[in-house]
Amino acid sequence: MLADLDRLDTSKVSDKTEKSRLFTIEDIRQRARSLAQDVFAPRAASIDSAEMYPWENCFALRDAGFMGMTIPKAYGGAGAGYREAVVLVEEVAKVCGVTGRIAVEANMGAIGAIMAYGTEKQKKFAAELVLDGDKPAICITEPESGSAATEMTTRADKVGNGYVLNGIKHWITGGGVSRLHLIFARVYENDEPQGIAGFLVVRGEPGAEGLSIGRREPTMGLRGIPETEVHLKDLHVPSDMMLQPPSGLRKGFGDLMTAYNGQRVGAAAVALGIAVGAYEQAEDFIQKREQFGRPICEFQGLQWMLADMSVQISAARALINEAVSGDGFPDKTKAAQAKLFTSEMAVTVTNNALQMHGAAGYSRRNPVERMVRDARMFTIGGGTAQVLRNVIASDLLNRKFPQTRDGYLARSSDKSSIDDIRSVVEHSPER
Repeated sequence: MLADLDRLDTSKVSDKTEKSRLFTIEDIRQRARSLAQDVFAPRAASIDSAEMYPWENCFALRDAGFMGMTIPKAYGGAGAGYREAVVLVEEVAKVCGVTGRIAVEANMGAIGAIMAYGTEKQKKFAAELVLDGDKPAICITEPESGSAATEMTTRADKVGNGYVLNGIKHWITGGGVSRLHLIFARVYENDEPQGIAGFLVVRGEPGAEGLSIGRREPTMGLRGIPETEVHLKDLHVPSDMMLQPPSGLRKGFGDLMTAYNGQRVGAAAVALGIAVGAYEQAEDFIQKREQFGRPICEFQGLQWMLADMSVQISAARALINEAVSGDGFPDKTKAAQAKLFTSEMAVTVTNNALQMHGAAGYSRRNPVERMVRDARMFTIGGGTAQVLRNVIASDLLNRKFPQTRDGYLARSSDKSSIDDIRSVVEHSPER
């Protein structure tokens, strides 16, 4: 299991907390790199071609203590922070973007929200699932509700000592393989809107028969992790499985989405890892490949490409590190900056790495071809590049810029929209 994050010979340092964190990060980096190279890299191509979920990789992460390592020690985790988590994710994603995404969702996103806002019961059972190898699924997006997440129509009607959920979620990462689901829905009591809440549901458990998996999307990249519809038909959820944020039901959607900032930084870390993996492949190739009687790394055009790639990678890593430099959930704007820059950087770097390989890079025998496809998702999922620019500009100008046609937040007969929507621009769905 993951080494105790507090371990350190205090006789050698005066600031135990900070030095322990630095020491442990390097320890995590080395062990994650070894696991990635020895276990994940040999499987990456087959995971992509077969479009099969890598259960073996999940169990390898679990056995190394990397599934749920951010879960507090009181609930069986290692008590690591997001600084440790992004190091893990980058190293894993260098060789397998799918496994990198699993590492994100086992340490950030839904599990982060549950650990921050959940009851003791919710924290204990969620921690047990994740520590055993389950990747939670966060269910926000709907067929007609993408970037405008607050336009969701999934309902949770109060019935007796619980809620009945009805609706369809779409682009749910891990649909059909994840057990733990955090489902967002509009809450109604006596047909009166109360706000948007999250509900914890475990697929396959008694009482969860109303949750079923719909069609799977045939995706361009990251093919080993399913993106599906999740159908909710008269799904009964006990009241004690509602995730209640600090601001209460009517205003709590903003709290729940604050937890999503961790997921956004995690997505950036996957994109970074993919870019680094492609860069390392290209750097090695241009030193070995010879044309015109000399290694192609001696041609200035390729030297400049490589230099630009290294600068872009370093800048992306700095933005990610800045976003996770504090305690608690990452800052919304810093998370948006990291995700925006890194996602676009990854598209550029992977494409340049393919170009540097020439025809060899275009072959599916070359991992760079897969990396190009995998990187492309990150300018879309978890907040499109365009929406993130709106988020950043809104914060810089200290103004909200509603995106509806009439210039106001969407307000139907559902009065809860006044209370539960901070800004459509701020909230973009999980993919």
